[in-house]
Amino acid sequence: MLKLSGENVYLATLEREHCKKVCDDFEYDFETMTEPLNIGHSSERGDKWFDEIQSVQGSKHIRLGVFLLDGTVIGDVALQDIEWENRSCTIGLGISKIKNRFKGYGTEAVKLILEYGFNNIGLERISASTLEQNKATQRVLEKLDFTLEGIERKAVYFAGRKWDRLNYAILREEFNKKYNS
Repeated sequence: MLKLSGENVYLATLEREHCKKVCDDFEYDFETMTEPLNIGHSSERGDKWFDEIQSVQGSKHIRLGVFLLDGTVIGDVALQDIEWENRSCTIGLGISKIKNRFKGYGTEAVKLILEYGFNNIGLERISASTLEQNKATQRVLEKLDFTLEGIERKAVYFAGRKWDRLNYAILREEFNKKYNS
């Protein structure tokens, strides 16, 4: 079992019961809408999600649970759409409960999986996209030295209007210069 340890969280392999808990615990933040409303989070969805994860784990994605040090699963983080020949991928993060957001857990989880991606499996570039109103994700990416590479103007229709999509990336040498020097 893979386990990546940090100061406040650790990342580890998601088991079926973890996927169910993440789905059961998911709370949509109507005050700070950052993504389209995803109806249908449930234990049954967690079961299907686990099967989906297993079908591409290690080949197309590397998805791990985000756990508090007491073992409570609070979300997931993933290296997604891995292009092995180009040594690149995208990153995704989700924290289920609103009370666990804005505490630095997401930043720590992303840093841990970046370290793993760059220095354990040989990725050279990791990118991320977020909508313009998702200030929390922008802060996480900027704290970790991702570079804003471009803006897709009015690319996503959400909550009754068009939003810009912001595209970020970080290179292996940039990450290692900051964290491994």
